[in-house]
Amino acid sequence: MNNYSKSARVGIAGFNGYGGAELLRLLAHHPQAEPVLLQHRSDSEAHPLPIGAKQPSSIPCTTEAVKAEGLALVFLATPAEASMELVPRMLEAGARVIDLSGAFRLGNSETYTRWYKAKHTAPELLVQAVYGLPEQCRQRIAGARFIANPGCYPTAANLAIQPLIASGVVDRSAGIVCDAKSGVSGAGRKPSLTTSFGEVTGNLTAYSVLDHRHVPEIMMVSGLEEAELSFTAQLLPIHRGILETIYFRAQNVSSAEDLVGIYTRRYASEPFVRVYPSGILPDIRGVDRTNFCDIGVRFDPPSGRAVVVSVIDNLVKGAAGQAIQNMNLALGFEETAGLL
Repeated sequence: MNNYSKSARVGIAGFNGYGGAELLRLLAHHPQAEPVLLQHRSDSEAHPLPIGAKQPSSIPCTTEAVKAEGLALVFLATPAEASMELVPRMLEAGARVIDLSGAFRLGNSETYTRWYKAKHTAPELLVQAVYGLPEQCRQRIAGARFIANPGCYPTAANLAIQPLIASGVVDRSAGIVCDAKSGVSGAGRKPSLTTSFGEVTGNLTAYSVLDHRHVPEIMMVSGLEEAELSFTAQLLPIHRGILETIYFRAQNVSSAEDLVGIYTRRYASEPFVRVYPSGILPDIRGVDRTNFCDIGVRFDPPSGRAVVVSVIDNLVKGAAGQAIQNMNLALGFEETAGLL
């Protein structure tokens, strides 16, 4: 049962990264959630908060401290290996957990090892994790104890692709091409030559071609086979934002309005998906610092060629904003609280 009047204290581990900093920025405006900084490894001072926002308290990221402070929920904005270490401890402390890493998004350890090129050290918890894409999994998320927050690329891809597959309008024999471009913040805050200013500015590069770790997540939600999906990630010389251009051959439709209608019906009651009129395409600026996913369509009936553009802010709908949306569902808050 929803209880919009209650409040909760929620912890953030990894608050110094881009995702953790975005959590702090958004939670500073949340009417019912009070953030608490969880000191883990090399964490020190948090990013500056908006003017007038209350400075959060800080405690060690331990089972004992989280239990003693009575935290209702813990966000893990940590690398996958750290999340595997922390999830069981936070659950033991009695807190719900939302993990922003890729550690628990996939269904089994073998798939994780293949795509992440690392051993999964907590495979027994994989079956407990609820995949946190609200537009697809809302009923399971509500009241869930442990939520795996989706990746940024899969969020934009699945919100665009899954309704098409479910409606049977994709000629799957021709495959789907997902051309995905992201701002540099998607690579995280840790310094590297690849994401340094001198390498990124005035440049555009493709990376992890044919083996990007987000591919199985797209297939898992949209119901595609690996041979049906071509996904390429590219690094834009901007700080934040994702734009995915999705190409496919359409069937059983005669106009762009038919495709728009599929999205309009599917997302009619969704607060964070905006479907554009036929022929109008979204851009990154339109979703900057918001939890929206904007979708636009173009279609050429004679050839059956269709193009869908799906756009999100990778740090909000692709990470922290979606995590707060999931927190709202898990704790019984209004789903849009702190996000609109």
